[in-house]
Amino acid sequence: MWKLKLSQGEEPWLASMNNHMGRQYWEFDPNLGSPGERAQVEKARNQFTKHRFQAKQSCDLLTRFQFGRENLETIIKVKYLKMGEQVTEEIVKMTLTRALRFYSTLQAPDGFWPADYGGPLFLLPGLVIGLFVTGDLDIVLPSEHQREIRRYLYNHQNKDGGWGLHIEGESTMFGTALSYVSLRLLGERKDGGDGAIAKARKWILDHGGITFIPSWGKMWLSVLGIYEWSGNNPLLPEFWLLPYFLPIHPGYLYCPST
Repeated sequence: MWKLKLSQGEEPWLASMNNHMGRQYWEFDPNLGSPGERAQVEKARNQFTKHRFQAKQSCDLLTRFQFGRENLETIIKVKYLKMGEQVTEEIVKMTLTRALRFYSTLQAPDGFWPADYGGPLFLLPGLVIGLFVTGDLDIVLPSEHQREIRRYLYNHQNKDGGWGLHIEGESTMFGTALSYVSLRLLGERKDGGDGAIAKARKWILDHGGITFIPSWGKMWLSVLGIYEWSGNNPLLPEFWLLPYFLPIHPGYLYCPST
């Protein structure tokens, strides 16, 4: 089970001017949570996947679940008004108090409100691809993290099989190529994801071009070895400044192995 961790300021490999206030990260603990709590988390996951095309933002469900359990809220009974019933000062105070207590349970000890940086779909693939080409993918991202990244990408795949630049965006070649390559590098087979991978590959083949940034989509597919380098648009000259051992370097195929 996952637990949201907040920085305590004792981070030997990090430097900060504010004692790392606001830093948040998820840590996996296989022994955390009761069977009932784990079932509740799994139910929330399944509900999100089921309704992912209607509500594409997670609303920080796991964070709310954890903080609601750790910061016990004193529940105030809700007063529902009937049509035409007068709003009294007592009802207003009760409503405001309930709202304040609810949000106080979601506040971190150092004062901030943790939240998911949801939206962009072009940032995470850069991390996955970068770790892969440097040989550090399995070191930096344990199997539990890789599994959740795959879940995240599948949950934000569009109905047509592609991905956009963000979770609300229409499918683009750039976004689809990035997410497809990431899933393959994270161990998904070409027939994996209950057909999701095949659907994404079909979208790429059916739209055989670049719809956002010329050459980038094809370039990432070439990194994975499923598209010919010769079919790419001319690369930017800055690519020659990259280390030779990176597969995206124009001279990679001609340089001696290191």
